[in-house]
Amino acid sequence: RRSKKSQPLARHKSIFLLLLCIRIIHIESMAGKRDASHRDDEDAAKPVNGESKRMFKSQTYQAREPTAVESAITENFEEGSKLLERLAKTTEVSAFRPELQGAVFCGHLVADLDSVSGAIGASLLYGGTPARASEVNSETQFALDHWGVDNIRYIEDVLKEEPDRSVCLVDFQQRTQLHDCIKMDKIVGVIDHHALQNSTIVTEKPIFVDIRPWGSMSTILAYEFTAQRVALPRPVAGMLLSAILSDTLNLRSPTTTEWDRRVVSMLVQYCQVEDVNILCTQQFKAKSHALSQMTAYTLVNGDIKQFKFGSPDGKEYQVAFSVVETTDPLASLARSQELVREMRTVKQELSAEKTVHVLYLAIVDIVNLRSFLLLLGEAERTLAEAAYGGRSAVLPEDVAGVAGENCERYVYDLGSRVSRKADFVPPISAAVSGGWKMPIKRSKTELHFAEETWVPVVDYSSDPNGEIVRRRSQDVARGPPKAAAPPPADICA
Repeated sequence: RRSKKSQPLARHKSIFLLLLCIRIIHIESMAGKRDASHRDDEDAAKPVNGESKRMFKSQTYQAREPTAVESAITENFEEGSKLLERLAKTTEVSAFRPELQGAVFCGHLVADLDSVSGAIGASLLYGGTPARASEVNSETQFALDHWGVDNIRYIEDVLKEEPDRSVCLVDFQQRTQLHDCIKMDKIVGVIDHHALQNSTIVTEKPIFVDIRPWGSMSTILAYEFTAQRVALPRPVAGMLLSAILSDTLNLRSPTTTEWDRRVVSMLVQYCQVEDVNILCTQQFKAKSHALSQMTAYTLVNGDIKQFKFGSPDGKEYQVAFSVVETTDPLASLARSQELVREMRTVKQELSAEKTVHVLYLAIVDIVNLRSFLLLLGEAERTLAEAAYGGRSAVLPEDVAGVAGENCERYVYDLGSRVSRKADFVPPISAAVSGGWKMPIKRSKTELHFAEETWVPVVDYSSDPNGEIVRRRSQDVARGPPKAAAPPPADICA
């Protein structure tokens, strides 16, 4: 039995122990909440598997067949998640490539989404300055706006301020696509996904080279961010994602590889894209919408690249190949005669520096994956038949209905060929190396478009600011029609 004096002390001890237990439970509870909060912060930057993957599938697919992009995302979900785990969580880490440190990263002439996104990504990955070789197209501008990324400077402006800066080429390695202000002895690297051909750059000393047979140069960079364990800001990741989708035609192009699919799955998870199909549609619409507002001359020059091919007899042929990718091919084909006329002008302008023997314009239906080739003359026709195995005798009815009279002379059905890199250029290279020769005579199409001289004039009939169009020289000599007369002086003022 305890004495009466010890009973209050025992009660105090019991109360003290009870309060101590409550305090311990409170501390453990707070620690648990902090751990949970920390895990939530980490999970925000990590992909989620299991239930989240099923939610992604159910929300995106609904009750329809999955698209090629959706299939790639789900089939490569685990691999994409593993790649995401390799991204650094801090921006203090950068890839160690001393030869590229401080370089200007620039793409080819006629900048596109892959070359601009690649310049931005490479400059962040290796430490340097992004630049572009020309004005950006509507698709690239959409991606910049969508992901909240500022446009990059012109290469000539960058090098004008610092003429001794080294340069790394992105998305190309051919001299014919090199901006004039880039000196060959300043090139320190190449990051590309195209074949090495006759006009590849030549350097006096070894340079950094990363060329892979993947569908997009941006795929290479996105992968390198994970391989080098470098932090990738989401806006830049979004630009790389848009570029891959563009270059691979939403992963449906024959150039698409498993690495493209895997990296797209990673970037969609990382950028938290709710419906990738909406992004694809918005990009395609941005690309096609601008086409209707472009002049025929601008369309021919819009996405043109030059290639040099050698024949067995030692001759070299310069081929210019322009591509128009659109969701409405009939609208472009309806302008076939106007486009062929401008092809003649562009060919003459390009030949002022170095003779261009052949010029093509391919109109690519990026929805149905089908293409049509516009032929300027006999050289274009004979080389196309040698490269692509003859031609169909009859064009599809809808194409013939909009392309104009005798369109079979200058419109060539390329079928399911859609990629300049994989489908258009390699057969031409094989045809030239197989013995194709320039024809001496000119075709009826060439003679038809050469009969009349077309000159540029300013037409004010539909735009008060004026629009540059081409008219027959004899019509211009008679004076402009009333519809094309300039506006009153007060409007011009």
